[in-house]
Amino acid sequence: MPKLATPLTDIQVKNSKPKEKIWTLADGNGLYLEITPTGKKSWRMAYRRPVTKKNNRLSFGDYPLISLAEARTKCLAASKLLKEGIDPAAERDEKKQLAAESAAHTFEKIAREWHNTRLGAWSASTAKDTINRLEKDIFPEIGKLPISEVTHKQMIAALRKIEDRGAGEIAHRLKATCARVFSYANQHGIENRNPAADLKDVLKPVKAGHFAAIAPDELPAFLESINKNDARLYAPTRIALRLMLLIFVRSSELRTTPWSEINLDTGEWIIPWQRMKRGKLTINPDQTDHHVCLSRQGLELLKELHGYTGGSTYLFPNQRDHSKPMSGDAIRMALNRMGYEGKMTTHGFRALAMTTLKEKLGYRHETVDRQLAHAQKDKIASAYDRAQFLDERKKMMQHWADYLDGVKVSGNVIHATFKQA
Repeated sequence: MPKLATPLTDIQVKNSKPKEKIWTLADGNGLYLEITPTGKKSWRMAYRRPVTKKNNRLSFGDYPLISLAEARTKCLAASKLLKEGIDPAAERDEKKQLAAESAAHTFEKIAREWHNTRLGAWSASTAKDTINRLEKDIFPEIGKLPISEVTHKQMIAALRKIEDRGAGEIAHRLKATCARVFSYANQHGIENRNPAADLKDVLKPVKAGHFAAIAPDELPAFLESINKNDARLYAPTRIALRLMLLIFVRSSELRTTPWSEINLDTGEWIIPWQRMKRGKLTINPDQTDHHVCLSRQGLELLKELHGYTGGSTYLFPNQRDHSKPMSGDAIRMALNRMGYEGKMTTHGFRALAMTTLKEKLGYRHETVDRQLAHAQKDKIASAYDRAQFLDERKKMMQHWADYLDGVKVSGNVIHATFKQA
């Protein structure tokens, strides 16, 4: 038991001088001031551990940084723990460990862990787009903060910064992504308030609508713009635009296609289901690969493209790093440079093809839908309706390519002939 002592005064503490050896001034309740020969003064508390009954001591910091009053407050708190059978030193160490863990569990660290767990369920393009968006817009704002300390105000500021640059849809998507990261942390015992989960009315609503696409009667001008190349686009970029018209696959699937998936001799191009958007969906029970069904014109374009990029892994390699595919914004930026910003999107190629094939060329919806590689919403129907309509699709794709070749501008047929910009 600590010895009884007359309480210290501020004057005694201030005027205490060093001696040849360490000496102490007792304040009572186990609290004392330790003075070293160098003049350093430290607050300590002597106590007996509740379980082992062994003597121990706590350190409350150095004087004058910690005053007599502050030292007494700390001593009182420790005494209360002892009365409850809690070792104050163990309690302190546990708090330090929790604080260290909290500091280590930053939002970025947890987000990357969550992202890694989702790789098996996502397509490669989805995984890449998700982490790229986080790296661009979220990590610079809250990435270094402990996930348990991210506030609603900080979350809102990060999202509104995205919204303010006109990317409202991306802001909404990232809000949902962040909410999943916070939820993932909570499920793993890393408590947080999930400040992204209840931000229902903070962001401006994004009006649902169709992706911008030119009408069929605008095709002549569009093809002429590609051929004239006033936007000074690189030849591979122009070929990418023409291929988007001819085969209308998703832009992410086109730009990440490796040459290994294409047989230029047989004209066969099959995209593995893992790279398809529906590769991540449970409503694709057959995990069906997608037959692109190349037309004669499409194959000619690929052979021309091979002369430019055949030595690279991808059909459309990144200009700065040929080991990576073309940037996700490259085709969109090319359309903008051509003057089609707000008028045509990468998804617009698919909308244009569907409209024209059904309304002008008379193909049934099921055939066009299969060529677009849409996953059926009805799981039961998907399980029984597995027809690929390959023969009809091959005929349709050649018809579509011939239709594009027949589009005229000022009486002249537009052909897919590209020269190096």
